[in-house]
Amino acid sequence: MANLDNIALLAKLDGILLVDKPAGISSHDVVKTVKHHFNLVKVGHGGTLDPNATGLLILLIGAGTRLSDSLTGCDKEYTGVVRLGTVTDTQDKDGHVLEENAYAHITQEQVEDALKEFKGDIFQLPPMFSAIKMHGEALYRIARVGEEVERKERLVHVYRIGIRDFSLPFFKLDVFCTKGTYIRTIAHDLGKALGCGASLEELRRTRSGKFTVADAIPFMDLLKLDAVDFSHRVIPMSQVGQL
Repeated sequence: MANLDNIALLAKLDGILLVDKPAGISSHDVVKTVKHHFNLVKVGHGGTLDPNATGLLILLIGAGTRLSDSLTGCDKEYTGVVRLGTVTDTQDKDGHVLEENAYAHITQEQVEDALKEFKGDIFQLPPMFSAIKMHGEALYRIARVGEEVERKERLVHVYRIGIRDFSLPFFKLDVFCTKGTYIRTIAHDLGKALGCGASLEELRRTRSGKFTVADAIPFMDLLKLDAVDFSHRVIPMSQVGQL
């Protein structure tokens, strides 16, 4: 297909694209890369992932950017790996270690019992290392200069939470929750409840609303597509509401 035909084809695209984001790249960089690589006019997202988180990232193409609020507000499902005994300033493995505590005495039954307090309506104190803005500035920018500001707790809802593959100091955590729920904060607060501290080692988003990562294309595979194959991966606006 001639280059002009490719440009015309891509210019007509309106809808959403399901991408499996790898670790080590921000959601915004995925958006920028796809926009530049395929010469698209408008590209957005339906909810970010932390740079080292993997999984479902919904890209919004053309008129699909109008769906931003509805897709960002969808319920989410995650699978994470929690590390007991280690507390960090970011609540995950990427931060500076603040504490190293004994964890060998913690049993799976104790963790499962503590998790009962994290189901249903819960209040979370947003971490300082987050994109939440206060007085027009993202909290993580304030945190990077060594400052901490007072934050308000936020109400979120956890529909389902459970653990598996328990092998100290790690276990897998499965969570189905509302938007705005910080899984690393659940890990951090769970560690507090157990008295040994904890942090999030890995995080993968497996579902957002009715869309699953099983239907997503890996980011690096996406960049190998030509214009025609790329267009076939975009779910048209007319179909989004029917899925």
